[in-house]
Amino acid sequence: MGAAGASPPGAGAPGGALLVVGDVITDVVARHRGPLAPGTDTAAAVRTVPGGAGANVACWAARRGGPEVRFLGRVGADSAAWHERELVASGVRPLLVVDPRAPTGTVICLVDTDAAAERTFLTDSGASLRLDADDWSPGLLDGVAWLHLSGYLFFSEPCRALVAVALESARARGVPVSVDPASTGFLSRLGVDRFLSLTEGIDVLLPSRDEARLLTGLPDTADAAAELSRRIPLVVVKQGGAGALVARSGTVRAGVPAEPAVPVDTTGAGDAFTGAFLAALLAGGRPREAAVEGCRAGARAVEQVGGRPRRKS
Repeated sequence: MGAAGASPPGAGAPGGALLVVGDVITDVVARHRGPLAPGTDTAAAVRTVPGGAGANVACWAARRGGPEVRFLGRVGADSAAWHERELVASGVRPLLVVDPRAPTGTVICLVDTDAAAERTFLTDSGASLRLDADDWSPGLLDGVAWLHLSGYLFFSEPCRALVAVALESARARGVPVSVDPASTGFLSRLGVDRFLSLTEGIDVLLPSRDEARLLTGLPDTADAAAELSRRIPLVVVKQGGAGALVARSGTVRAGVPAEPAVPVDTTGAGDAFTGAFLAALLAGGRPREAAVEGCRAGARAVEQVGGRPRRKS
């Protein structure tokens, strides 16, 4: 399957869909100014919005336009209908599994408006980490040209079982696979070697700067990108305000500058990049061109509250 990384848009079903598998979450975004005040009140603007790294990627891919975008995730009965409506409204075809026991995951996003809108997450993954091999069928790849796996799938045993069968199905059909590592905290807990072993044979890796450094142990982001691309055919490192790096065959082939933006909430900026990048790649763009579109989407994402794109009017 690795050879697909050399010419990603040509692999899989011609004109086929993008299937994203991952987490769908209810985000509670609290935007406050300055440090939190322990033991008393901190004034904040609080909103509840749909989120989840995997679902966000799907929505940004659909926003970019091009291939059909499908999303497979697991939700609780408490908010399944709301999440389905939100995905449909964003142009995504939802394939949601309703969990009879666990509620939909919830993330509290603390956004410090005095610190470049940087955010801290308090995460209750809920039903999202209960997605398992029984929720997968090879038929999910019918008409699919690309499979994207959210990194959060690697952080629970049931989800890892799903990853194994999904990768097997993708290899059997010649469908390229991309992964976004998702979280340095969870990555550290899982272990770098285990993550790299679980993702062996994928075509594209889309880590953040910190994730790339963690996965290689190298302090320099360009060195980390180059090192990862010795294992994975195409590596695109997201660097926030510093843009993105595109690496192949042990060499950084391109550096793409960030688009100017005034940050309001950085939640979902990396997801926006990934979604737009994959949609552009599937539409026939080269990796550098797709990274430019990814940076553009990331800039739009930080200028609004929440991790999903504004709907087109």
